[in-house]
Amino acid sequence: MSKHIKYPSIEQYRHVVSSVNRSYNYIGMDENDQPIFDPSIQKPTLTFKGTVKIHGTNSGVSYNSTNGMYFQSRKNVITPQKDNAGFAFWADSKRDVFTDLINKIIEENKIDTSKQTITIYGEWAGKGIQKGIAVAELPKSFYLFGVKISEPEVDAYWIPCEKIGNDLQEHNIHNIYDFETFLVDIDFKHPEIAQNGIVELTIAVENECPVAKQLGVSGIGEGIVFSHVSDRYKLMFKSKGEKHSKSKVKTIKEVDVTKLELIQNVVDKVTPEWRLEQFLVETFDLQNGGEITRKKMGDYIRAVINDVMKEDSDIISDAGLEPNDVNKVISTKVRDYFFKKEKEFTGL
Repeated sequence: MSKHIKYPSIEQYRHVVSSVNRSYNYIGMDENDQPIFDPSIQKPTLTFKGTVKIHGTNSGVSYNSTNGMYFQSRKNVITPQKDNAGFAFWADSKRDVFTDLINKIIEENKIDTSKQTITIYGEWAGKGIQKGIAVAELPKSFYLFGVKISEPEVDAYWIPCEKIGNDLQEHNIHNIYDFETFLVDIDFKHPEIAQNGIVELTIAVENECPVAKQLGVSGIGEGIVFSHVSDRYKLMFKSKGEKHSKSKVKTIKEVDVTKLELIQNVVDKVTPEWRLEQFLVETFDLQNGGEITRKKMGDYIRAVINDVMKEDSDIISDAGLEPNDVNKVISTKVRDYFFKKEKEFTGL
């Protein structure tokens, strides 16, 4: 029986930020099989590549030597008799084209289809599938955006798909990477800084869909899907314009970069190293042989914040800021200083 191979959900930006924070701080399991995280590990800067998000219906063509070729929607295996927006009927009519494409994938990537299943994912979009966007005025087409290799009891993996199916436009098969793409560097120590650039790119795509424009139709687009692929994992998030954001999907908000810089400058002014060192010594009683321990890190952070509010609240107020504006940034700086001193103290 053909097995449905689900395409992963595309997360929101905040979910990817959380995922990166957890994965980069993860260092293993303890004796009780509980995860161990090291918050002192610095967050990375990762480059994400964006492709135009097509407003259609998620579809796939799968193949292994046991089941042969079969088709799927986002949730089900489909057939020309039990279809989804006519995709299985259309794909079945292009069976020879997809067979050639799959054979190339097998040969170039040394796939053993007796053990592994190839799934070519894309968006089935065009007239009659969705409304309100420029690609809905184009003929129904398959916009390829991913190729996954699955094997029972073994982690699935993705193969680069930028050069797959690029010569099949006459069959209404397009590779999404043949259209305009976008690069964004995200510093996960300060992920909010990248938000404005993401918003600007998204608005531009919403105002004029690059895919539809390249294919001869002018009109609005849906948004962008950003992805970062490494040996470690595949990260993806979507950014939609306001016109395409359902109530459960929050658009990425713009941030006030000037205010962020002001906050950082004020925090640097009110947290000189002497203050961080003073409360480190007091909190952990270092003058009397005390030890730096993470159990009291929260006490240390609170002690610094309380002293800042007692002694330097005028600096914060004169900058037009409030405690809620600076407390999180102060906490981050104090925590980073703690981890620095912890390493010096333990020699690790």
